[in-house]
Amino acid sequence: MKSLSQEQIDRVIEMAWEDRTPFEAIKFQFDLTEDDVITIMRREMKSKSFTMWRKRVQGRKTKHTKLRENSVNRFKCSRQRSTGNKISKRN
Repeated sequence: MKSLSQEQIDRVIEMAWEDRTPFEAIKFQFDLTEDDVITIMRREMKSKSFTMWRKRVQGRKTKHTKLRENSVNRFKCSRQRSTGNKISKRN
């Protein structure tokens, strides 16, 4: 497993907690396997929090791209611009 800054570790944990962020996205962004993410979560979290997280993500379709149905779309807020990921300014 490669060395990560505390800021990167925090982001990995945040992505791992998000239901709609698959492990493949973490692999793409940080080059960490699912096992690497599990190791980080085990090391950085309280044991009860880690256990709760593992129960939530184990076998969850949204955390594993291969298990997702093709109809699963990413959430998009009605205030997001169609060209980017920013909330449009309100006048």
